[in-house]
Amino acid sequence: MEWLSTENIVAVGTAVLGIVASAGMVWYERRVPRRKRVGYRVQMDNPIGDDVRSGRANRRLGLFDEAPDMSDATLVLLRIENDGSQGIDRDDYTSPELHGLTAVFTDRTVRGVSVTQPTETDHLMDHFTAERGFGYAGNTLRIPRVPLNRGDHFKLLVLLSGGDVGREIRIVGGIRDGEVHPNRSATPDDKPPLFSRASRLITIMLTVSVVTLAAIVVARDDTPPPIGCAKGTLTVTGSTAFAPVMREVAQRYEESCAGAAVTVDAHGSTAGIRELESTGVQAKGKGSPPLVALSDGPKPTGMPELRENRVALSVFALVVNDDVGLKNLSTADVRRLYRGEITDWRQLGGRSLAVHLVSRDANSGTRQVFQRRVLGRGEMANSSVDCVHKDDPTAPVTRCELDSTDQVLTEVARLPGALGYSELNLATRAKGLHVLSLDTKAPSVDAIEHGHSPYPYREIEYAYTYGQPPADSLASSFLTYLSRGIGQDIIRTHGHVPCWTPEGMKLCA
Repeated sequence: MEWLSTENIVAVGTAVLGIVASAGMVWYERRVPRRKRVGYRVQMDNPIGDDVRSGRANRRLGLFDEAPDMSDATLVLLRIENDGSQGIDRDDYTSPELHGLTAVFTDRTVRGVSVTQPTETDHLMDHFTAERGFGYAGNTLRIPRVPLNRGDHFKLLVLLSGGDVGREIRIVGGIRDGEVHPNRSATPDDKPPLFSRASRLITIMLTVSVVTLAAIVVARDDTPPPIGCAKGTLTVTGSTAFAPVMREVAQRYEESCAGAAVTVDAHGSTAGIRELESTGVQAKGKGSPPLVALSDGPKPTGMPELRENRVALSVFALVVNDDVGLKNLSTADVRRLYRGEITDWRQLGGRSLAVHLVSRDANSGTRQVFQRRVLGRGEMANSSVDCVHKDDPTAPVTRCELDSTDQVLTEVARLPGALGYSELNLATRAKGLHVLSLDTKAPSVDAIEHGHSPYPYREIEYAYTYGQPPADSLASSFLTYLSRGIGQDIIRTHGHVPCWTPEGMKLCA
């Protein structure tokens, strides 16, 4: 019989196994409803003062001979881990305080703490700052809201005094839809299995069945393209700050949609808008051309044929060479710098270095956002080609213009005394320079997304088309892909807020 084909048999078997697995998961969910879990365990609790094992005073290496109240010092090593089945974000902590968890050491006083973690989670160190609630007082240690992927962990080495080893140590706090609980295992770094042997066996069998079915389907080579895919060619131009997002989205779209070719050719927001307008005029009567222009901020006035699509909220930042020695500038000082009234960084409390302004060219949306949101006016005239020497000896400071965000970051990192601006995510990953706060407000995507920061240097990213592309066109399909689903995930990964999320819709309105 026709229905007894290999493909159908595997498909039916996969469906049956899937039903069984689903029923098992329902049972598991009912039995263990909370899947977000933060576990903790005490891996060490040792004295470092008197030698209690020999019963006589043994001043070990003389570490605390002259330190007051440290004769009964102890060291505790705490391991805190995500041992649940889901990742934990900062917002998953339910504490009403700034910090997320609190470690309580009964009858002991916290004297110091050090954070350690494996190299694969070095990024966790960025969260252990006083601004994020990290600190201690008395017998309590405040632990920040540290985001933990599944399986991530960090360790806290705590110096204590005033009590014996073995006294109760507990961590208190809450996790939305989850719990904080003590862990116990045979050895300090053992991880308890998340799934039973039966669950793992079902998973393996289901995976084998799905892979077999997929191999059969691929071998037949008659799989239709995913829903929403379109074939053809499309060029994406415009913003260089948003170009990394567009390149990844284009690559993922091409991988998902056979027959589609998307080229990202970024030359700046203004240049992209002009190219789109020119191409559209030339193609008048032939429909919307296969061209999308990304712009940091809205298009210039006029150009009524250009249709906007709000894609994301981007955060930008001033960046300064590490040698300058400043972390914050007031808006007033920034304006004085870009009027040429500040020629040496020592005038603002920095090191004695000549000011070099590294700007974007006139086609840059990042520059236009900077002028609109921070300066309130245009920048002074260009006075240097190489960013080092003045071509105009009458200019108060050296100012040059470059073609892309990457070029600006490279030049600011290379040139002592240099100041520039960039999209935030690219700036935070650059070496040799650092991001500046404005009026003591640090640029933060999280803070802006959740309405906690009035930081001004930010703008909506627009995607423009000439006229309305047909619903079945590659341009229309690509823009939908960019704004929804995977496109949203990529936008967020690159440090922007997608406009089509609940928070993004308010910010992009």
